[in-house]
This record gives sequence, C-alpha cells and structure tokens, in this order.
Amino acid sequence: MHSGKIAPVIRPARTSDVVAIQAMLAPWVERRVLLGKELVTLFEAVQEFTVAEVGGELVGCGALHVMWQDLAEVRTLIVDDAWLHRGVGRGIVDALEQRARDLGVSRVFCLTFEVEFFTRRGYTPIGEQVVDPDVYSQLLRSPDEGVAEFLDLAHVKPNTLGNTRMLKSL
Repeated sequence: MHSGKIAPVIRPARTSDVVAIQAMLAPWVERRVLLGKELVTLFEAVQEFTVAEVGGELVGCGALHVMWQDLAEVRTLIVDDAWLHRGVGRGIVDALEQRARDLGVSRVFCLTFEVEFFTRRGYTPIGEQVVDPDVYSQLLRSPDEGVAEFLDLAHVKPNTLGNTRMLKSL
C-alpha cells in the first residue's frame, strides 16, 4: 500500500490530466453514479477541474461549475479507493470552494450520495427550490448537461438517482 507520509499535491488540472480524469470517471459512469462525459467535453471543462496527484499519478479529481452569479456546483468528485479517508476529497473540495470564493460565488451545491462527507464540510441537505424563478428561466438556456440535470431534478421530477441535494454558503 501507500506510505502514510505521502501527501497528494492538490493543483489545477492540465490538459495532460484529461485522459486520466476520464479513466477515473468510467467506473462511476458504469454504475450510474456520475454523468458520463465525452473526452472533448472534459477538455473544454479542464479549467473547472482540480486534481490530487501523488508521484505523477492522479488519485482524485473534482470540478467547480459556475451556474449563476452566486451559485456553483461541486461535481465529478472522485477519489481513488486506495486514497479514501486520507484527506484527498477534503483537499479537493477546499480548493474548489476557494476557487468559488475567488470567482465571487457565495453558494456551492452538490448532488451526492456522500451525505456525511459533505455534512462534515458544512453542506446541508436542501429541498427543491435552489434558485428563484427568474434565475431558473435563465438557467434553462444553458446547454450544459449538468445544469439540465440540476434543473430537471430540482424542478421537474423527484430525485430518481437517490442522491441528496446539498448546499453550502461560503
């Protein structure tokens, strides 16, 4: 296994990380836990991603997708099984939240099965209404699949994926 002394480097993703991010995503897509993303989509979104790296290998990733002036989503948070419970996820989420603050975003939400993890980070479960109706009508214009999923889950149908909507004010 890994030495307990090795700490992953948390850094912005580079284009050279994209193939590894897609490989980390694949098993979660197969299990229908996360949305699949085409390679071109990941390249287009590379600046949204933060990664955790140990010895040149990615052991985790996550993305921050801005939806509106005050709202962003933490998405595609993955930690390699061998690195669970070792602060990798926390480091990635901390970096994404700092990025949100730097961008002027005041609320971050996620759709997650990992309720306890996000609760420890200060997120709380929320109901259906995350954005007011005028913002909702603007978000309908977004071509982003994740935004569409968010709008669909939040306003059109019950949460069929079984995950929990959670929100944190920064």
